[in-house]
Amino acid sequence: MRIAVAGSIATDHLMSFEGRFAEQIIPEQIQQLSLSFLIDELDVRRGGVAANICFGLGGFGLRPVLVGAAGADFEEYRSWLDRHGVDTSAVLISELRHTARFVCTTDRDQNQIASFYTGAMAEARNIELKPIADRLGGLDLVLIGANDPAAMIRHSEECRERSIPFAADPSQQLARMEGQEVRSLIEGATFLFTNEYEKSLAEQKSGWSDSEILDRVGIRITTLGAKGARIERREEPSVHVPAAQVDEAVDPTGMGDSFRAGFLAAHSWGLPLERAVQVGNAVAVHCLEADGPQEYSLTSASLLERIERSYGAEAAEEVRPHL
Repeated sequence: MRIAVAGSIATDHLMSFEGRFAEQIIPEQIQQLSLSFLIDELDVRRGGVAANICFGLGGFGLRPVLVGAAGADFEEYRSWLDRHGVDTSAVLISELRHTARFVCTTDRDQNQIASFYTGAMAEARNIELKPIADRLGGLDLVLIGANDPAAMIRHSEECRERSIPFAADPSQQLARMEGQEVRSLIEGATFLFTNEYEKSLAEQKSGWSDSEILDRVGIRITTLGAKGARIERREEPSVHVPAAQVDEAVDPTGMGDSFRAGFLAAHSWGLPLERAVQVGNAVAVHCLEADGPQEYSLTSASLLERIERSYGAEAAEEVRPHL
């Protein structure tokens, strides 16, 4: 299965605050909010939703195609992704801007405060999918992740025009998008990925109810954090899949991206949706237990052990032949 992942490519600057954000905020002074947190260490990590998802898919040997824009400073990052099974030939290199940058501070309760510098990502709107598909002999699925909003809309429109199946994964860009943009992004998607907050925001922004969105997409996957994930399809009962067991929570950055990589890998193997979500959950906790979105180590043995421990021997045996 040939999967292209369109979305952000970024460098993550990750910091940990040993206290709690909630203890630093005075409700009566929220209008004049000015906070500074003393941070002991800074980790600079490779990130961006498209690159994170591709990294995960590459670990399964699927050779995903990374579609996005980066700066001239991307070459070291490109080499890393190439070594981890990612096709980076479709990345547009900006002549004017640096690669996007994500700056995030996480407190002891795993709450996060983050900022994102767009940089070269603004040029992703200039990327057309047809030349990429023609060069590769076609695309079986395009995941459209958080990116320049104009690029996200362009990609979804092109997928519909060319009958390319696509997954809509707007993530944090929902906050920036207007109602018509949200409707244009998700209309006709094979999959719609959101977390629980984004699910409500998508309904609010689009003006469509839950059932109206299900009328317009094939399958809706809502991640629920520590509660797992929910699968919804039109005129079918929803299915709740519990989260995989966690040994030690280290850093939640990139968990959603690693979930998508695991889910799409299992989907490409032809596994049922519930099993695909279980694989996604198991990959996500590997990411949670590492310090950075592309720092986790995933082996066949570790994945099968986590699936069996979380979902039983039958689930592990169904996944085993594909690893």
